[in-house]
Amino acid sequence: MRILTATRLALRHLARVAVTLLALHVPALHAKGPSAVLAKMDAAQWCQQLSNRLPGLSNAACRDTALAPTGARSRNGFPILMRRYAPLSRSREAGAGAPAPIRILLLGGIHGDELTASAIVFQWMQQMQSGSAQNFQWEVVPVLNPDGLMAARPNRVNARGVDLNRNFPTPNWSVEAPRYWVKETGSDPRRFPGKAPLSEPESRWVNDELARFKPHVIISVHAPFGLLDFDGPAPAPKRFGRLTLNPVGVYPGSLGNYSGKFKNVPVITIELPNAMAMPTDAEAKKIWTDMLDWINRNVANKPVVASNG
Repeated sequence: MRILTATRLALRHLARVAVTLLALHVPALHAKGPSAVLAKMDAAQWCQQLSNRLPGLSNAACRDTALAPTGARSRNGFPILMRRYAPLSRSREAGAGAPAPIRILLLGGIHGDELTASAIVFQWMQQMQSGSAQNFQWEVVPVLNPDGLMAARPNRVNARGVDLNRNFPTPNWSVEAPRYWVKETGSDPRRFPGKAPLSEPESRWVNDELARFKPHVIISVHAPFGLLDFDGPAPAPKRFGRLTLNPVGVYPGSLGNYSGKFKNVPVITIELPNAMAMPTDAEAKKIWTDMLDWINRNVANKPVVASNG
């Protein structure tokens, strides 16, 4: 019994040491407000921070993605980083009358404690300029909630305690979002929608980018339910890899509700099976290729449907 007790105490001590060491890697990223240190960090330094936190992401692989600041910053001052990919394989003979390339907005990590949701987007970015992916025009944001991700202990919410995926301006938000939060979640702080729609810089950036980029489809990656969800006017995907369609509901302030139901721009929500452990490389690739096949069959060369607002 004494040996077991000593072992438990030793394990607890090691866990505390590990948490302390992890916090040392991100000393400024969970400060209370924009930081001058954050503003001066370059892309290589950001990649060092991200590779320290995300499973399966090396510093070199992060740097290879050539992410660049969008100009928007999180509540704590972390830049929202994005990579744009222009289509590589459009035929020169297509002419001016050829249909415009499909525009896809790929988002990871809207919830900061879903680490695999960001890590798998980095993995997919290595395949953007091959196969049918190169036919599309992409905007890719692997970490939409950097403050949640880079907190000493990763958080679902952003630095101001707002669930970004409940902060979009769905119809009657001021009534429906607070009421849902209180009655359906028991005022769960992890699902606080904020005091007003688009109150957060991260959700405002997404909203502004939807108006500017006008994507034909949005892919939002989450974890850990292990399923597909879908909102919008296109035929729903049935399966990506092992993930099958299993709608989880429509929530006030969610991106799926706002874009898919209100703006008529399809939103595929990919829920990976585990928030901390990555799927196998083969499964990650299968999800990716099935997603591209679905886009080719259901979205390609179709105009964006006019929004309701």
